[in-house]
Amino acid sequence: MMSQLSHSATGKVEDYMRVPLAMPKMRIGLLGGSFNPAHEGHRHISLTALKRLGLDRVWWLVSPGNPLKDKSKAPDLGTRVAAARKIARHPRIVVTGFEGARADAGRASVYTIDTLRFLKRRFPGVDFVWLMGADNLVSFHHWRAWEELFGTMPIAVLDRPGFRLKARASKAAERFAFAAVDESDAGGLACMAPPAWTVLSLHLSGASSTALRGGKPRSAKAPNGKARKAATVEKKAVKQAKNDAKK
Repeated sequence: MMSQLSHSATGKVEDYMRVPLAMPKMRIGLLGGSFNPAHEGHRHISLTALKRLGLDRVWWLVSPGNPLKDKSKAPDLGTRVAAARKIARHPRIVVTGFEGARADAGRASVYTIDTLRFLKRRFPGVDFVWLMGADNLVSFHHWRAWEELFGTMPIAVLDRPGFRLKARASKAAERFAFAAVDESDAGGLACMAPPAWTVLSLHLSGASSTALRGGKPRSAKAPNGKARKAATVEKKAVKQAKNDAKK
């Protein structure tokens, strides 16, 4: 299997471990997670964010591991990045595992707040927006330094099946109700001073990493033909990435 270390056997830094390039005044959305595995739902919300928020890029930040989840059964970082790139298939969606290099070097943890602080220091002229699903907002108050995170950069919350009302009633939503931005003004969110956040409604996708790993999906609805086809593509991407890692 491919190593999670930041250097290959020849001492060369793996490309997926490098921090992507960014220019001043760019608007970049950050979508973080274990991507175990990446799926069409991730791509769907990324394309929505690009359009609705007026972003130049969306970066998928594939983490070495989620502190709130069991990491023992997760494929290694390189495998997950490779699979995610097959799913992203868009020139403005950039998949990176640079958090793994920072963790390997002992400079940072895998906590979101550490990554966002690092990116703000490295790219002071870039307008970042943190992207997350409505399901994450429900449990956001369990994240490390979650209140500081609200003050670090604007946040766009994207609908997830069954979580719209729960997200709006969440502890985080109540705490920062004063900073809520109407969805009609979302196009300017990236340039707003934090705290500033909005909820974007969109055509909902029932795809989830849990379902693709063989767990019970959140939605009780049977998948339609298009959803089944997307799931097949995603599973093939993961399998191919694992095979490539073994070569």
